[in-house]
Amino acid sequence: MDTPDRTEDLAQLLARLKDTYGVTETEIARRIGTGVSTVNSWSNRTRGGKRGPNREKLRALAREFPKFTEAEIFAAAGREAPGPLSPDAEARIIELWRGLTEEQQRAKLVELRALGEMNRTGQ
Repeated sequence: MDTPDRTEDLAQLLARLKDTYGVTETEIARRIGTGVSTVNSWSNRTRGGKRGPNREKLRALAREFPKFTEAEIFAAAGREAPGPLSPDAEARIIELWRGLTEEQQRAKLVELRALGEMNRTGQ
């Protein structure tokens, strides 16, 4: 497989994905749970165009087409890839959470939701 160009946009990555896997936009849409017209719009967009896929769809692309990494897909979409969450890190987060008061937990939930919304909207 060719090494992807660092300036590759999502349309270029999807073209490469279709070629690599021998799939159509219809098959991509089916496998990631979205409409064909949505995948078509991603295939015809360039950086700076309309908003691209949300994080869940980008992750679904990586899951369904594992020859393409999350980092590679997110970069092509002009987004930062989510950080990894190992089982050890998850256990540590839960341990820290349990040490917070109920009021602190509510405050952290508000903060986490705001961060998540920023990631979903690409802001």
